Amino acid sequence: MFDHGPDPDNPGWRHWNLKDQTLFNGAVMGKLITRVDPDGKARLRMFPERKHQNLQGIIHGAVTLALIDISLFTTMHTIGTGNAGPSVTLELSTQFVGAGDPARVMDAVCEIVRETGKLVFVRGTVEQGDDTVAAFSGILRKMQPRP
Repeated sequence: MFDHGPDPDNPGWRHWNLKDQTLFNGAVMGKLITRVDPDGKARLRMFPERKHQNLQGIIHGAVTLALIDISLFTTMHTIGTGNAGPSVTLELSTQFVGAGDPARVMDAVCEIVRETGKLVFVRGTVEQGDDTVAAFSGILRKMQPRP
């Protein structure tokens, strides 16, 4: 389902890509990589392309929201205990605080606030270097894989 091996172009990072590139992550978002930072936070990085821009030449808000949503699952997988694949987003709250620059990589940086047997509560920011694009919090429901 996922290619989560080491990324040879980015030492210390791992792929976060679906093996079927015709599904949303690959078809819309392009290459995604992830790592756990020294402070224990999960980081998901995207590489903006022209297709990610809106009419104003900045990263479209829907792309930022997609990065955030995918980062919830990356966080659950890399620093949580859940199986991210069959899980679902229950809630996502986002505050846009800046414009995304399509010339720079964009990272979602997340931490788990709390994890229970069925739920994962995540919060984080979307960053480009020292610039914050958005702040967010979300809740995931852990699901059992379908037979």
